[in-house]
Amino acid sequence: MAVDLKKIPSTPGVYKFFNNKEIIYIGKAKNLKKRVSSYFSNSFKDRKTSQIKFLTDNIETFTTKNEVEALLLEQTLIKENKPKFNILLRDDKTYPYIYFSLDHNYPGIYLKRTKQAVNSNYYGPFVSSGAVKKSIKEIQKIFKLRNCNDSTFSNRSRPCIEFQMKRCSAPCVKNIKELDYFEDVESAKSYLSSSDSQTISRLKYDIEKASNDLDFEKAADIRDRLKRIELIREEQSVVTVARDIDIFSIHSENNYLGISIIVVRKGKIRGTKTHLVKKALFESIDSVYQMAIINFYDSQLDIPKKVLCTHLLESKGLISKVLKKKFNANVQITHSPSKSIRPIYNLCKLNAKQIIENHLSKSDKYNFAFDDLKNYLGQKKDIKKIEAYDVSHISGNHAVASCVVYTNEGPSKKEYRTFNISNELSGNDVGSLEHVIQRRIKYYDNKEIKPDLILIDGGKNQLNFSHVVIENSGHTDIKVISIVKGINRIRATETVLSKDGIIEFNKNSKGYLLLQEIRDESHRFAINAQRKKKNAKNRKSKLDNIEGIGEILKKRLLVNFKSIKNIKSANIEDLMTVKGINVKIAQLIKEKL
Repeated sequence: MAVDLKKIPSTPGVYKFFNNKEIIYIGKAKNLKKRVSSYFSNSFKDRKTSQIKFLTDNIETFTTKNEVEALLLEQTLIKENKPKFNILLRDDKTYPYIYFSLDHNYPGIYLKRTKQAVNSNYYGPFVSSGAVKKSIKEIQKIFKLRNCNDSTFSNRSRPCIEFQMKRCSAPCVKNIKELDYFEDVESAKSYLSSSDSQTISRLKYDIEKASNDLDFEKAADIRDRLKRIELIREEQSVVTVARDIDIFSIHSENNYLGISIIVVRKGKIRGTKTHLVKKALFESIDSVYQMAIINFYDSQLDIPKKVLCTHLLESKGLISKVLKKKFNANVQITHSPSKSIRPIYNLCKLNAKQIIENHLSKSDKYNFAFDDLKNYLGQKKDIKKIEAYDVSHISGNHAVASCVVYTNEGPSKKEYRTFNISNELSGNDVGSLEHVIQRRIKYYDNKEIKPDLILIDGGKNQLNFSHVVIENSGHTDIKVISIVKGINRIRATETVLSKDGIIEFNKNSKGYLLLQEIRDESHRFAINAQRKKKNAKNRKSKLDNIEGIGEILKKRLLVNFKSIKNIKSANIEDLMTVKGINVKIAQLIKEKL
């Protein structure tokens, strides 16, 4: 190691561990010398600590004025460098809000994402887009506001299905007066900015007033609105607190951390967020809370005055100081839930635990299957990664090949790949596989990419050619097998082949079922890629041949109708709801498609 530990200062600061000039871990400390030296003492026998001790060949330290600045610098450096041994929590790029289009005579209610400062048209931010969509649906049930785009609104001649489902008052066909609709918009905004109890009290007053004014129709309408709010409250009966608060819970089990966050605003759960991460090097629960809380508010503009954690934190004072310095927010960190908040507190704890249990049950399934497969194949070394290949085409056209990756934790979708097949090879499954694997093996020098087993969806010819490619590449430690479709493609009649012949499997064994699953996933992924390729070609050929449709209109049509098929089946009126499509262009679309 290039650094003398004795020369590290006994001051607050940040440290970096390097392996061959790559940053592998970043940490902060109140006392740099004491903290860094602890990693290299004999008192810690943690596997990851031992691993970093072995890998580290250089250390850099940066002193700071205090621990607050150290924590802030640590957070920044981790986000910039993403070291392999640090906990990495993904940030949202934008913030989901409920948005009212108040520049329209009949404002709509929508989901909008932004990182910019927002005005009174926006309510949020929410934890997730799912939470926004759920809230919009609630508001539509209660206040019957439109959710359609302005173009659709302008071109409708009759109410849509939202009106039939009693989620819109149909302002598009003047089914409601402009002033009455605007009052509903204001009521919806008030509902979002106040507690349910306040809203209910206000509605009860409005019912009484309407009754006294002998406006019984209005009183009945408000009463229906009140019933819908009370029904939603029953569905969300866990929420009984009428203040803003965020709850954080972390559960540690089997080398994993489950992180759960619940956001409550005005007595309503605005959303939940969970993370599943592997335990990082020498991380305490306290330090994980620091990371989770500060990272979360980096992606949220709305910070409450109180944060509730399910653990007693030694560093709660430090976290409060960091939030004050970074966001100018006075936040109280507490661990004692009140009676009203305890149901949500318990729910947050349960979520943190459940995310690990769900993962472990899935992980156990694949661990057993991988071990079983190893035994059937007679492998001495463990199988840790499997790649599977399939080729899909339609009568020799639009050919693509898929590569799906499985580890003993299940499908690793971030490693999935597709390969376009040239027209010269299209329809030639053997040649296509040979070409694709030749392209893929260029990356096998990277040990994190290289598989232990390759599974080919195909017969003896596909297997033999694939095996030759792997042999010639020098990666002779990779075993290649294939799975051959059975009679009439009947499930459980498939045959598994290696270069030495048929591999006998119990058809109900975990290893055999794993190969079936991987083959099916490879086939699914190839089919989807092939369809996308075909649709892309169809979109280009059919829409581009229509006079008056450029790239902008083509994009609008596809965004609105999702597919050429839907565009083809749409009537003239529906087509004209797309901005820029007039009667002439709509008629041309119907003629050409």
